Amino acid sequence: MDDHRELTDWLTLIHAPGLGASTFRRLTEFSLDPQVLCEAHPQQQRALGLSDRTLRALKQPDQHRIDAHLEWLQTADNHLLTLSSEDYPPRLSQIPDPPGWLFVKGDPAALWHPQVAIIGSREPSPGGQRNARQFSAAIARTGLVITSGLARGIDGLAHQACLDAGGKSVAVAATGLDRVYPAEHRALAESLVTQGAMVSEYPLGVEPRREYFPRRNRIISGLSLATLVVEAGMKSGSLITARAAMEQGREVYAIPGSIHNPMARGCHSLIKQGARLLESLDDLMDELASITRDYAAQMQSVLGQNQSVEHAATLEPTTNAPISGADPEYQALQSAIGFDPVTIDELVQTTGLTVAAVSSMLLMLELNDLIEAAPGGAYCRKEATV
Repeated sequence: MDDHRELTDWLTLIHAPGLGASTFRRLTEFSLDPQVLCEAHPQQQRALGLSDRTLRALKQPDQHRIDAHLEWLQTADNHLLTLSSEDYPPRLSQIPDPPGWLFVKGDPAALWHPQVAIIGSREPSPGGQRNARQFSAAIARTGLVITSGLARGIDGLAHQACLDAGGKSVAVAATGLDRVYPAEHRALAESLVTQGAMVSEYPLGVEPRREYFPRRNRIISGLSLATLVVEAGMKSGSLITARAAMEQGREVYAIPGSIHNPMARGCHSLIKQGARLLESLDDLMDELASITRDYAAQMQSVLGQNQSVEHAATLEPTTNAPISGADPEYQALQSAIGFDPVTIDELVQTTGLTVAAVSSMLLMLELNDLIEAAPGGAYCRKEATV
């Protein structure tokens, strides 16, 4: 969106106090033209549910805040998408309470790509950490975007593993995009802007508040074709996201765990409520293949042409690296893996490759059914079936 008048009108609406989601839905039923909404007769505005406080803000907007946002939007990576924008993500517009606008820092096209949300505990177990990394990297290599909330624990691990695998990732923030929460993820947020996007419905200057996170979670699930819960306690915010996904008609997957692990109880509860029990990468890949094929067909209809997310729908790894002896690094790695379990650290020492390279190559070998994971984060060659 680059029309100065339209931007100004939208920012006037965005900064008007008391314009909640339910009120905004009534406004959009009346019109999606912000000028019409801002300049409607006061009697008509009151009939739409606008309070006197909101009416005063529309008549005398905070020009200083509007100018600050207009200046922010002059930067190439910064965008404002509204429900009237052609580039507003279609999946999100289909949920019962879509945000009226999204501030985006990064590539807004990433929001149109088929996405899988990976969420979970802020204090995951070692097994949960490993699952978050492995599932995120494997999904990213199919061309799907990984979406999460930038929180500590599973969220951050999923984002980073996706980026390390060369994929795109989207983080949905519960603050203005001039803030990063938690602050320790500032470097990760910068990487997300270059390999995906940061997204928020909150304007600049908004600090994190407890009540904003549940609202944020509906956007995570709303953007995504499916939501994967890696680990979650019974009071985890991840359960809010998962339930939002169920209400939105999206698939929810949960990884089961030990009955003695409190971080597995939320996943077990979700499975009882109808979430799909997930035991392996193969199970997930089979499921996502069907979901992304359906998404490709929908996008063909939305775009009105025969180009869509066909690449992602094939669920083929996007890397050009071969997985045979034709590549010396893969050959060295496969030679170092026998039928006895071997750890990543041992493989790094044996091959001289980096941890990141070994990790990504192991995922490729596992996806192609050449090796299998062993207890303790180790790997071994897969026995041939006869």
